[in-house]
Order: sequence, then structure tokens, then C-alpha cells
Amino acid sequence: MPLVSMTEMLNKAKSEGYAVGQFNLNNLEFTQAILQAAEEEKSPVILGVSEGAARYMGGFNTVVKMVEGLLEDYKITVPVAIHLDHGSSFDKCKEAIDAGFTSVMIDASHDPFEQNVETTSKVVEYAHSKGVSVEAELGTVGGQEDDVVADGVIYADAKECEELVKRTGIDCLAPALGSVHGPYKGEPNLGFAEMEEIGSLTGVPLVLHGGTGIPTKDIQKSISLGTAKINVNTENQIASAKRVREVLAADTEVYDPRKYLGPAREAIKETVIGKMREFGSSNKA
Repeated sequence: MPLVSMTEMLNKAKSEGYAVGQFNLNNLEFTQAILQAAEEEKSPVILGVSEGAARYMGGFNTVVKMVEGLLEDYKITVPVAIHLDHGSSFDKCKEAIDAGFTSVMIDASHDPFEQNVETTSKVVEYAHSKGVSVEAELGTVGGQEDDVVADGVIYADAKECEELVKRTGIDCLAPALGSVHGPYKGEPNLGFAEMEEIGSLTGVPLVLHGGTGIPTKDIQKSISLGTAKINVNTENQIASAKRVREVLAADTEVYDPRKYLGPAREAIKETVIGKMREFGSSNKA
């Protein structure tokens, strides 16, 4: 099945009361594991690619070709979107779209509101002309992800969210409401009242960044309030690293990367399957 944009899968998820997971790619094994999990679970899936991870893997073109090759070799039948996570500029979003990405996030949340609107509108205009979906962000999601570092959490303003959606025509919105990138220090504290207000004012599917470590009951409540996309990366990274350590500790003579990266791939796959079931996207393809 060819790559698709996120628009249809997220609108369907929102209307049917589940969320689609965005699982970030870090290398070949992550990509294999996520696609295998999606096919086994018959779940739609979003492959998130940060600018830093794309550089690590060789560039946007390499990432797209790798994904397309696996879709063919694995005979993937479920909807798959490839999404630029935290695109830093119009130029980076355009570069990803031109390489074959089917979805992009423009993160101008650190800019003044009017500048965010202007940059996001420009990305939407180009992306939509190519059939590509666009996610934008308001407020500040805490923690660090790749090149993106944020101190503390600044909640998104509901009226600004409404205005951003209305003026730009984005397909989904990531309002910062208390989640963080990376592992939590203490208990997650999500702003559900704000989430509900933003969901009803904007009418678009909402996105929850920093899905690792959020309790299932909070995930379910977020979904009930219009969250249709949940981003997960840290949990997969932790699971794969743990498995590699176990294999190498058990046998110090191992040197073939397939002997430790294969088990790491299985650990990622198990984690992704668990998340798909938690988000309710299994058997929704």
C-alpha cells in the first residue's frame, strides 16, 4: 500500500474514538519493528521522523526509500503516513515533502503568534498543493526531543488555538497541555479542561506529544476529548536499549550486530503493539 497523509486516518480516529500512534524512526530496526507491529495489529500508523534522526539515517530521501522498500518487501496493507516531527522551518518542511513525506509538522510555537500563523499558513499552502497533511503546535511541550529543548511547560491558549486553525487550515493541532518529551520527572499532569475547550473550539483532531509514561486512564480521557494522535519515542528507545544490554551482558563474545539488534527490534515491536492496543487503533485499518 502506498504512503498516505494523516488527514483521513486522524479524522476517522477522532470520529470513532481511538488514537493513531506516531512512532519515531531512529534506524532500520525501528522502522521494521513499527511496520511489522502495524501489519500484525491491522492498525494505521504514523512514522515520525525528526530532523536529527533523518540526518543520522542519511537524509529525507534515504528515509523515504527505506520505508517504501519495507512497505513492498513486507507487503504492508495498512495505512502508513511518514511525518516530519517538529519541522523547524518552511524550507525543512518543503524539503521533506519534496523527498516524499506525506505529512509534516511545522513547529513555530516558539515564535510570536502572528509569526506562527504566517509560517504555518505558508507550509499548509505548499503541503496541501501536494496532498500532504500538516500539524502545528501552540504553547510549549517540556523536556527535550532531538534538537528541540524546552524549559518547563507553557499551556496553549484556547482562543489562539481556534484562531490558528481558522486562519491556517491545518489538519491537526498539538496544543501543549502538560505533557513532556522524554521521561517524566514526577507524575504527568495533563490539562483536560483546556483540552476539552480546545477540542470543541477548533474541531480538528488533537495531538498529544510525549506519550511515554502517561497512565492509560489519562490516555483514554485524552482520546475521549478529541486527541486522535499520540506520539511515542522514548519508550521504544528505552525498551530497545535494555534488550541490547541484556544480550551483550549474557554473552560478551557476541559481535554480529544482528544478534543484538534483532532482539532490540523485537522489544520495539512488543512495545508498539502494546501502545496500539492501548490507543484503540488495533483492527482499525
